[in-house]
This record gives sequence, C-alpha cells and structure tokens, in this order.
Amino acid sequence: MNKVYPDAASALAGIVQDGQTIAVGGFGLCGIPEALIAALRDSGVTGLTAISNNAGVDGFGLGQLLTTRQIKKMIASYVGENKEFARQYLAGELELEFTPQGTLAEKLRAGGAGIPAFFTKTGVGTIVADGKELREFDGEQYVMERSLVADVSLVKAYMADRAGNLVYRKTARNFNPNVAMAGKITIVEVEKLVEVGEVDPDQVHTPSIFVHRIVVNANPEKRIEQRTVRTD
Repeated sequence: MNKVYPDAASALAGIVQDGQTIAVGGFGLCGIPEALIAALRDSGVTGLTAISNNAGVDGFGLGQLLTTRQIKKMIASYVGENKEFARQYLAGELELEFTPQGTLAEKLRAGGAGIPAFFTKTGVGTIVADGKELREFDGEQYVMERSLVADVSLVKAYMADRAGNLVYRKTARNFNPNVAMAGKITIVEVEKLVEVGEVDPDQVHTPSIFVHRIVVNANPEKRIEQRTVRTD
C-alpha cells in the first residue's frame, strides 16, 4: 500500500469534507503541518470543528482558516497570539470549547487509545466542569472528560519511512503524537522520507498503524511567533 502522495492537495483529496472534525498538531507555530493547513484552506471545506492547542497566528497556521471562516468551532486551550480568533469568539461568531492544556492532550491520547472518558481534578470548581459529571475518589472531587476522536488528523513529523513510522524533532513533537493517534484518518507532513528499515525501531515515536497518508514538505517556513533579541 502506497501511503506517499505527491503534494498536500492530493493527500487531502477525497478525505476532507464540510462539517468534519479536524485535529491539528502543533503548539503555536511550532510543529504545525504548514502545507496541509494551506491545502485545507484551499480545499474550500467549511463548517469545520478544529481541535488544536491554539489557532496559530493571524494569517498563518490555523489562523488562515479563521480568516476564511472555514472553522465554526474551536476546541482549544489557548486564544492568545491570534486577534481574529479572539475577535470572532468575543463577537459570538465562533464556538469555542475551552479545555485545559493537559486535559486536551489526554482527551486526544485517550481517544486514540479507545478510552471513551476519564476523570481528572483539573477544572473542578470552575466553568470547565459545568454540565459534566463529578465523582468522588479518595475524598477528592473529579470531573469526567470525554475523549476526542477526529474525522481527520493533520500531523507534522520530521521524518517518516514509506510505511508511515514517524520520528518527531525536539519540541516540534508537542501535540503531534496524540493527534496522530486520535484521527480516524491521519495525514502526515514530513521533511524527510526514507525507505522502510532505515528508521531504528527504538527511535519510532508514532507507529505506522496510525498513519494513512504522507506528504513531503522538505522546506517549511517554520515561522517564529515572537522573536526576542537581547539588547546591549
């Protein structure tokens, strides 16, 4: 089975549709699947629910899909760095399900592991727990969180072999492994593609069983959200 596609548009073809739930890896602009996000924008699909730690910045990353109004709901832990994200939310133009960052990571991991729900202390006594089941364990209150499974997951890895075994690079790993697991269909953007057997099995971060399609983007922009330079 050939998992490698010639470009991001063809990797999304026949997969993405209006109204889907799309999980996207990355943290800010670090480790985002830049080419796949741009191709998703160009596909014109609308009414999307996007699961991501945040929504990039204005005009880049998932911020592009907010500009084009292709996202109707965000499931995220952070609104900062994106003025349009904040504006749409405060104006009531965008649904937003705020989720604590660690809880969001676990909701994705649990979804990929086939665990429908779990209990956590995070959010008890706050609006995060509103409408959710509470249960006591060992004298402490916990809130039940449902796991997340996406129709499509868009993932960024540094390297893949042709079978789809993935290796991430340093902090660009972030949410990507959990997002890869949580997708019914997972499409991965990589900088380097190697033959099967060239990745040391002990170095595989995401096994090929979770990966359905691969596209190579050898020279991504890798923008920096905020550049801080020391002054003399």
